[in-house]
Amino acid sequence: MAKEVKITQDDLYAARIFFYSALPLLKVIAESEPKYGDKFKGKSFVFQVSAAYEGAEGGKMATHFVVEDGVWTTFVGKAHEAPDVEFAFSDLKKFIIFFSGKGMPLPKIKGLTKLGVLVPILMALLRMAGLLQAKDAPKKDEDQQMLVKLYFYLLPNGISQLNKLGHPEAKAFTGPSPDRAYAWEVTGYPELKSWLRIKAGNSKAGRGEYQRCKPFLTMRFDSTQHALDILMSKGDMIEYMSKMWLIIDGAPEFGAVLGDLMMLVGYYAQGTYLDAAK
Repeated sequence: MAKEVKITQDDLYAARIFFYSALPLLKVIAESEPKYGDKFKGKSFVFQVSAAYEGAEGGKMATHFVVEDGVWTTFVGKAHEAPDVEFAFSDLKKFIIFFSGKGMPLPKIKGLTKLGVLVPILMALLRMAGLLQAKDAPKKDEDQQMLVKLYFYLLPNGISQLNKLGHPEAKAFTGPSPDRAYAWEVTGYPELKSWLRIKAGNSKAGRGEYQRCKPFLTMRFDSTQHALDILMSKGDMIEYMSKMWLIIDGAPEFGAVLGDLMMLVGYYAQGTYLDAAK
């Protein structure tokens, strides 16, 4: 009899971030970098990542992608009945350990014979993991831009997902809030923008510029390097603000709260909570 794996509330928070916020970044890699995206041109398939979990509908959590002639559509938190290629983990804990880079509990892989699809998927996944699991900022400007883009999409969405799952720190931020938007951007890079909208306990994250009104707070960086210093917890926010490398536009007193929530997402996405539990 297989040993029962105990799934904690922290595991569920981490799984939510991976399935709803991190895995969708695979599409961003395919769309943003021709080196990887061009390999999917003319190909149509369904790719899925799943993990067995009795508490989920159908007994597993999953996110899948439908690719039609190289064009990607993402279905977050939804399982496909018959994916062409699937990475299926036997339990949620192994899934989290694998995607946080804390270990290599390999999944069961469906579609091993479909190398024309499997190999490009693996290459794109390795590119995504290599960026997100890096301990230091990349040296090349194009790699810095890509990593900032991934962080800008991951962090607001991750905060929103923790809120939707009822994490107390996220709820304390969103619960009493009126309708407000928070934004991230790097000066001179119009493609490096994202936002988070909260209202009375509800939340929604998005990419690009927030269009409905001027954000309540914008976290604006002067360069991709300085953005990564803060995003990767390598720099001090107060020091960077004093040097104008980071401008908190709108409501600076909320900058620290937003920074804490960004670190909370990283706490789960990097698997730090697993170390704390030992």
